[in-house]
Amino acid sequence: MIVRPVTDAAGAVVDPALLAAAEPVHRQLRPHLPADYAGRLAEVFASGAEMAVALAGERVVGVAVWRVIEKTHSGRELYCDDLVTDEATRSAGAGAALVGHMQAVAKSRGCTTFALDSGCHRTRAHKFYFREGLAITAFHFSKGIA
Repeated sequence: MIVRPVTDAAGAVVDPALLAAAEPVHRQLRPHLPADYAGRLAEVFASGAEMAVALAGERVVGVAVWRVIEKTHSGRELYCDDLVTDEATRSAGAGAALVGHMQAVAKSRGCTTFALDSGCHRTRAHKFYFREGLAITAFHFSKGIA
């Protein structure tokens, strides 16, 4: 499994073809993304996010979107917005490769924490996160703003 960056550290797209190839896999987790996928992701990248993909040969089989943030309670943290692997190739190493990539980025940038949120219903993902050494450390509360 090879991990390739789609953006650089500043969030600039370095490989538009990989961004386009990532869309079908990314939509497996985020089907609500607008038709203008590249435009929406440009907004996300402009807010500090980065992206990488896992490749099996030339095929995108995994997508990760993350950002480095400073928090009062945890210091510098690499927060993973999205981690998704293609449903057709799950358990083939794409998720582990992307987690390893993000942890290497975190270490290189002086982060003390790697974190993500996961929907309560995503029990298969939770088993994977536990295998990768992540722990449940908090509840995440949210409320929509109308």
